[in-house]
Amino acid sequence: MKIVVVGGGPAGLYFSILMKKHDPEHDITVYELNRNNDTFGFGVVFSATTLGHFRDYDAPSYDRIRENFAYWGDIDVHYKGHVITTTGHDFCGMSRVKLLLLLQDRCRELGIKMHFQTDIKSLDRFGDADLIVASNGINSWIREAYKASFRPSYDWRPNKFVWLGTTKPLEAFTFDFRKTNTGVWNIHAYQYDKDMATLIVETTGEAWKKAGLADATEADTVRFVREQYADLLDGHDIVTNKSQWRNFPTIRCESWIHDNIVIMGDTAHTAHFSIGSGTKLAMEDAIALYEEFRVRTNVRDALEAYDVDRRDDVGRIQHAADVSLSWFEHVERYWDMEPTQFAFSMLSRSKAITYDNLRVRDPKFVAETDRWFTADVARRLGPKAERPKPVPPMFAPFRLKNLWLANRVVVSPMCQYSAENGLLTEWHYVHLASRAVGGAGLIVTEMACPGPDHRITPGCTGIWTDQQEAAWKRVVDFVHGHSDSKICLQFGHAGRKGSTKLAWEGIDQPLPAGGWDIVAPSALPYRKDSQVPRPMTRSDMDRVKTDFVQAVRRAARCGFDMIELHGAHGYLLASFLSPVTNRRTDEYGGSLENRLRYPLEVFDACRAAWPAEKPISIRLSAHDWMPGGNTPDDAVAIARAFKARGCDLISVSSGQTASEEKPVYGRMFQVPFSEQIRIEAGIATVVAGNIFTWDQVNTIVAAGRSDLVALARAHLYNPYFTDQAAAYYGCGNVVRWPNQYLSAKFAALRQFDRERQEILDLREAARPDAHKEREGSRFGSRSDEWEMKGAAVGAAAAAEARLRRDE
Repeated sequence: MKIVVVGGGPAGLYFSILMKKHDPEHDITVYELNRNNDTFGFGVVFSATTLGHFRDYDAPSYDRIRENFAYWGDIDVHYKGHVITTTGHDFCGMSRVKLLLLLQDRCRELGIKMHFQTDIKSLDRFGDADLIVASNGINSWIREAYKASFRPSYDWRPNKFVWLGTTKPLEAFTFDFRKTNTGVWNIHAYQYDKDMATLIVETTGEAWKKAGLADATEADTVRFVREQYADLLDGHDIVTNKSQWRNFPTIRCESWIHDNIVIMGDTAHTAHFSIGSGTKLAMEDAIALYEEFRVRTNVRDALEAYDVDRRDDVGRIQHAADVSLSWFEHVERYWDMEPTQFAFSMLSRSKAITYDNLRVRDPKFVAETDRWFTADVARRLGPKAERPKPVPPMFAPFRLKNLWLANRVVVSPMCQYSAENGLLTEWHYVHLASRAVGGAGLIVTEMACPGPDHRITPGCTGIWTDQQEAAWKRVVDFVHGHSDSKICLQFGHAGRKGSTKLAWEGIDQPLPAGGWDIVAPSALPYRKDSQVPRPMTRSDMDRVKTDFVQAVRRAARCGFDMIELHGAHGYLLASFLSPVTNRRTDEYGGSLENRLRYPLEVFDACRAAWPAEKPISIRLSAHDWMPGGNTPDDAVAIARAFKARGCDLISVSSGQTASEEKPVYGRMFQVPFSEQIRIEAGIATVVAGNIFTWDQVNTIVAAGRSDLVALARAHLYNPYFTDQAAAYYGCGNVVRWPNQYLSAKFAALRQFDRERQEILDLREAARPDAHKEREGSRFGSRSDEWEMKGAAVGAAAAAEARLRRDE
């Protein structure tokens, strides 16, 4: 096969090596615009897992690469005069120039032709090539020339950054955060050989301008950095390499192939430098593309398979990078955090590092996090919140007005669609009662409807009759009598999403018969086949508000500890809040202030009818996931408006506003919205959305991203989620087990103690021996133990899978 590679970076060179090794008859030529020893940037970073891939695919280049590594296990976070050090991270770096030269040497050994200082301006000259690999970087002309096929998108991020080098020795991967009279500045720095370290300086566009750097030369930049970071650099030199201030572009392409052309590396996609995965992505692209050709002989078949099979891995890394870069763009948001929490927040920003993960890497840091969090809660809430010893953050108490929650776990509202004319059945009783004895701090009911025409489906629960009220009281009495859980009634009006089939009969589909008239702010159906709602009149608004108030009074008589208005998911109140669904031209539509008018009016009436000492919350869709809809910034403004009216908690959700939405899902995908609302609006939050494990709960709470964490499906398959978490962390006494289940408590403590230790042992075995490695040089070759992870990783994964199944 005749292969042409345009771009002599890591992706193109490594792919050439793998293909030539596989079949020496391949005719491979690499064309590079620059000289063989030119590069832009300084160091590159790899993890032990990535190095394992290199060892498995080409041992000769792996051995040479390994001889040139600088290793480190610590991360230092400089913040407000403190240096918080965490260990066990086990990364390595090397010079980008050396990496290129080593790969070039390997190409020569294999007989791969390379042409440097060759400017390829058209691919027409390669008409006889079977395969053309375009790996010519971020500014690729090939991507632009064939953009109709690749369909690229560019997200130019607002922060400014400059890539520098320094001769300052760094014992750890160093993050430095400092606030000056111009703004907040971030440094990302790591040593990549004996003499040099990468030094990336990042700040907001506003701070960059205030610092007078808009027209800075390289000399101006060096002078500025040397002065601002004199204490960190300690007199060591700063080195430049085309070191201009720039904005980072996140590049995505809907396709990576055009005829016999494939794009790889930064040509195809980028990942923000804060997760250090650019070169990793490029070289793993090369591995993935090689794997497709290893099992396929037809070029087109291999490229099409690559375009599908590689998507998930790249998407995960880009998503992690997006979350990470957002954290660095909003560092000022976290500036009031205490050092320990700030460091935890920074480390866990991309979701790659979590609470349990850190317990393996650095148990002392996690113990300090537990100690700080437990003490901070007691300091803020008083003696009642004190604990005899530190507990994981999910088991710290929480208070809303006079309501005390024993822990931070919430059973999320889950519609069961099993009511009869709004009346709870035995199913609801068993469903809620079983979750109550599972240890969660708070249980939130499914949405109860204040009137029959408020319902989503005929199976929705109601609270408009005395019989319904009595059924709810029976549930409340059980929860209070047999558990330490508290219970909250969620209630709302379906709006334009009402009069539909039960979920399992056809979610959001209109009832073919037996339906009811529906109302909404505007006459817009939810789906094309949905019933068209009638625009609400002032009389309708008064009637609905009266129904809500009556429901609140019934909830108070039932003894509910808390109530929540449903203002999310495209239901009635949410439809007023969103410009997508509210097209009114009167005082209830248009500006956000107007769109808030009726929801606030309803909230005020409910707050007045609810006992003053009891809390009230509202659920909000923090993102409409479609053009012209509400954004997280709008959600902050909405939360502030409800807080000013006496709201105690925002339940953060997103989407379901319109059927045309395009949400971006992922693990804990709504947590960033909660964090923004909690910090910027200054109000407590509870968050839900693809949260399944107690590790995730602890990570969210410890990082200050939400005060409470709600889990839905996890509680469906495991009503005893919180009890089991307490057993896993060895603190079974922080939850109340029913007397009837006490024998199970002690069995759970023994079981989870064994499984926890098994997982810890396997995770420890699966990572390098950091202590032994530190006894030798931080530079150069090390034993294969640093990368040999297969059997131990597999055993750890199996053990974790078993534990998650048991959860």
